[in-house]
This record gives sequence, C-alpha cells and structure tokens, in this order.
Amino acid sequence: MGAEPLPRRLDAVTPDWLTRLLGQRWPGIVVHAFDEIECKNSHTTKLRVRLQLNDVGVAAGIPEQVCLKANWSGMKTGEITEREARFYGLMRDSLECPIPHSYFADWDTDGSGNGIVMMEDLAVSPGRFGASSDQLGIDGVAAGLETLAHVHGLLWNDQRLTTYDWLPHSMGTGNDTEQVIQYWHYIQFNLSDSAYSAVVPRWVYDTPELMHHALDELSAWEVGQTGPRCLVHGDAHQGNSFLRADGQRIWVDWQLVRRGTPFRDVSYFIVSSLTVEERRSADRDLVEHYRQALLATGAQGVPGRDEAWQQFVRWPAYGTQAWLGNINIWGQSSGADMVQRHFAASEDYDTVGILTKGKLPRRQFVPGESAYRLPRQLQQQLDERP
Repeated sequence: MGAEPLPRRLDAVTPDWLTRLLGQRWPGIVVHAFDEIECKNSHTTKLRVRLQLNDVGVAAGIPEQVCLKANWSGMKTGEITEREARFYGLMRDSLECPIPHSYFADWDTDGSGNGIVMMEDLAVSPGRFGASSDQLGIDGVAAGLETLAHVHGLLWNDQRLTTYDWLPHSMGTGNDTEQVIQYWHYIQFNLSDSAYSAVVPRWVYDTPELMHHALDELSAWEVGQTGPRCLVHGDAHQGNSFLRADGQRIWVDWQLVRRGTPFRDVSYFIVSSLTVEERRSADRDLVEHYRQALLATGAQGVPGRDEAWQQFVRWPAYGTQAWLGNINIWGQSSGADMVQRHFAASEDYDTVGILTKGKLPRRQFVPGESAYRLPRQLQQQLDERP
C-alpha cells in the first residue's frame, strides 16, 4: 500500500522509516526519535514505544505512547498481520465496536502478508489485559458473551461483508484448515509434556489423523452454511481481550478476523473460560443467553435454540487443535488447562463423531509433512525429554 515495503526486521524500524510511513497520511509529520518500552515476540510482534513527534504529529492526535503491531518475530504467520491491518485501516472507523483505538494501518500488496497497525498502548490504559487463566465464572462469561453479540450484531447479514475481498470466510483459509498440518511439531512438543498427556484423550496419540479429519469436516460444514453471516473475531479467548476500568471488555488481536457464523467465537469463549464442571452445568443456558443478546441487537434470522446448540457442539473441533498447537511461551501460561477444557467438551458433545462418523477423510494426512519447524530452543527441550 505504501511507497516502500514494510521492514522485515526489527532493526529496520527507525524514526526515519516511521516518519516516511506516517507521512502518507500526515504530510510534514516528523518522528524525531522513539524509545522502546517493551517488545513482545510470539506469532507476531508487539512493540511499545514512546514517540517524540513534531507539531504535526501532536496535532494529528497521536499519543506519546503507542503500540506497533507487525511481524518482526521471524515466524511464518501467513497473512494475519496484513489482515489485521486491513481490518483496522478499512473497517475500524466505521464500527462502533468494543476494540482498541487505532491511529494508522498499512500493509504490503506484494503477497507477503505483512501489515502494521499503530494502536493505543493498552498497557498504560486504565484496566487490565485478560488471561486464559482468569476465573470469570458463569456470570462473567455471560457478560463477555454480550460483547461478542455486540460484535456479531454490527454487520449481521450485512452486504458490506461481501465488499471486502480480503475478509475470508471463516474456516476458509490455511490459517484455519491447516493448523494440524502446519503446527504438527508444536502439537508433538505439547503431547510429550506430562501435563498434557494427563488430560489429552488416548485416541489423539493413537489416531491423531482424526483431529485433521474433524477439522476438515468442520471447515466444509462452516463454508457450506447458508444462514446469515457476521463479523467473526476468530480467536475469542480471554487472553485476546482487555477489561477497561469502566467494566467494558474490548477485543484485541484481530488477526483471524473472518465473516461467517458466530459460534466459532461463542464456543471458543465459553469452553476456554470455564472449568469443565462450570461449562457442563451452564453451557446450554449460556448459548441461549448469547442468542438472546444477539437478538437484542436487532439481528434477523438468528438460529433457534436447537439449531444454535447443534452449531455450538461442532466447534470444539477447532479449539482442541488450536490450543494443542499453542506454546505457553507465546504469552498464555495455562495451555494444558485450555486443552483439557476443549477436549472435555469435544468428548461430552461427541464432536468428532458428529463431524466424521460415516465419512471418509477428505485427504491424506501425513504427520510432519509441510509442518513448521520448531525453534531451536523448543527442539532442544523436546530432544531432552524422556
């Protein structure tokens, strides 16, 4: 989109480069210098900086402290940073949505998938980041579902969703459908950990291809849905949220934003946020609570109670493999708990059976083929395990 490609390395992120980048929107702006406050690398990079701006920058309303989000981690991430940048750059300002404030977004159009967003530094905003280990309880989850209903209701069955050719169908991209393949070595890293083996069902070790088969069937089922579509966050767990001081939960990390049916978000949030016992006691009531909150936004054609439940019980097939391929050092420290919650839900609902019974696999699964390599540090840990 800009006159020059976005930098691929962190050491290329300089005041001069940032001046040229922001000058596309604010001619005459100068970033005299910036101080790095913190840099977090996981799938992507969150670089918190303190800016020294000239009068043009100050007049533009850019705060002194911001967060730059891009991919300078060196990890293959597909198009997730480009997609998040497009979301903030093309959609954010038109939505009254519980998401962070943003000031600038840019992306490359060369197929590299790179993008950058300059957004508010939530670390200095009143409130706190959510964490996957937070104990929300049933009432807290019900309140969080209301914010998701707000997000989903904004563009419910809205033709504007189809005008963005960069906004893919939910379960219609490699980031969705290839996770078992791409993160196979990460899955194996976790499966070799005793904390995971204590909670993962035996069938995952004996017939891991079933995870891939179930994910393929979930993907085909979702893409084939004919009901209303909405804006889908795509990764709606507590760790991708921020609770403002006024009690509003806002949603961050829009890297997997999609258009699709809402129950990917609903299932992911409910199952991730509750203990197994809590979820078993309240899941049907929470799904209905969400459904009523969505209806309250004015959404038409919302699935009925039974249909909503049938959609909900399919989605643990996504959560099981997504969390099993997640590494704790990426920022969430309770991976085994999340894995237990999603596999327990899958077993309770017979998710794998619903999706795969009587169906042949859509393609052959070869463990390790086309999989991302583990970073050296993780490979060394894996090699040293009994």
